[in-house]
Amino acid sequence: MTSPMLISADTILTGFDPDGAPILLEKAALLIRDGHVADAGTNVAMRRKHPDANVTGGEGHAIIPGLINAHHHVGVTPFQMGARDQPLELWFAERLRLRDVPPELDTLYSGFEMVASGVTTVQHLHSRAPGDVTAVLDRANRIIGAYDRLGMRVSYSFAMRDQNRVLYDDDQVFLDLLPAAMRPIAARYLAGFGLSLDDQAQVFHELRRQYQNRDRVAIQIAPANLHWLSDAALEMAARLHDATGAPMHMHLLETPYQRDYAARRGHGSAVAQIDRFGLLGPDLTIGHGVWLDADDLALCQQKGACLCHNCSSNLRLKSGTADLNAFLSTGLPVALGIDEAGINDDRDMLQEMRLALTLHRPAGHDAPAPGAAQILRMATRHGAATTPFRNRIGGLAVGQAADLVVLDWDRVTYPWQDPRLGFTDVLLRRAKAEAVVQVFVAGRQIFKDGAFMKVDHKEELERLRQWHLRPRTKSDDEMAELADTALDLVREYYSTWR
Repeated sequence: MTSPMLISADTILTGFDPDGAPILLEKAALLIRDGHVADAGTNVAMRRKHPDANVTGGEGHAIIPGLINAHHHVGVTPFQMGARDQPLELWFAERLRLRDVPPELDTLYSGFEMVASGVTTVQHLHSRAPGDVTAVLDRANRIIGAYDRLGMRVSYSFAMRDQNRVLYDDDQVFLDLLPAAMRPIAARYLAGFGLSLDDQAQVFHELRRQYQNRDRVAIQIAPANLHWLSDAALEMAARLHDATGAPMHMHLLETPYQRDYAARRGHGSAVAQIDRFGLLGPDLTIGHGVWLDADDLALCQQKGACLCHNCSSNLRLKSGTADLNAFLSTGLPVALGIDEAGINDDRDMLQEMRLALTLHRPAGHDAPAPGAAQILRMATRHGAATTPFRNRIGGLAVGQAADLVVLDWDRVTYPWQDPRLGFTDVLLRRAKAEAVVQVFVAGRQIFKDGAFMKVDHKEELERLRQWHLRPRTKSDDEMAELADTALDLVREYYSTWR
């Protein structure tokens, strides 16, 4: 039991009405008790009603629900590690040079950036975890443990895959492209990611068992992408979902080459193919979906799936520009994810919202374009819909978790902001991470005035820097050489596709 707390502000956004309009309380306060919003009302009335509650916030502040990064992978960015922004299929080859950063340091690094920009919940999609079941579980626990140290809420999944690890083709095809001297190096690397489907299911079940009673941790299913999954893997993902009800998050149709792969595989579009296995529905989130066509969106709408837009990533990896306005027109929940890193190679969710708001404004006076409230809803309520936490987060109505962000509104509007413009419009256009003064998760303060309450920011960053300064190993150099060799070969391989 924690002492009740009143958090007050000039403006509090508690959520959105059925039409998507923001619900705002003015000169108001929230009562936080036992990790939840227990009451809400005007500042004066709440102080009278709850005289013994501790008080924080105050004039010149605004409060919004905690932001949700609905699609995330790593901490130190691939660019920092030497992988340039490439078209996705070439980027996979260049990423072979990445060194294996200790997972707790890696997770804390991106977690710091997320929390500082108001992210309270992250959808962590763990794409690469070498070794046997014990090693994968250890790595997963170290990642989850890092989020726990920060105080964040995490939906974790270990991405299921069983084929085509470098190309959208058999691993042997990739090995055969390489010079003979490189093949043993590549084969050893690929063998490190050879967990059987049964072993991958064991990882999922064991993590669910470990974290079933944890308020801020949930485990979900992540069938990685159509090209990474055999029919047997798609069937297993469906069985895991049917047995547990755990939500699923799946990359799909990120690039035109993935669309072409689906056509080569047969049985209709990528969306139609996963629907054949019973995966398409309210418990599935499709990540990216840049190349979803009208028929795909209609099928998603019919089955009630969720979508996740990864604006920066799509731009940086030359995947194309998703038709966000078409996504929104379906009425489906559309979340927002930063993916590997945002446009500035960081995890600034305020900036990601601003990019999504600005990019999807086609020419023409009457052409549809997203509004600020729609983008903010993507990063809160709709992001929540893609996680196992669902209605518990994404808003600040009475009964919901007290995951919230306190903003210095004077800093957002200084030196002047015309008050006739709406709160969400000003928030989306002008708020920057420097305006985030407090972050709470489950009613506990995890960030205040630039400091993390449970972790020494500078100490952990220095540990990370020292790790990167260590001498390169023979394996590091071999993998860098493999990446350099593979890049041109992979480019040539895909040149025959189009």
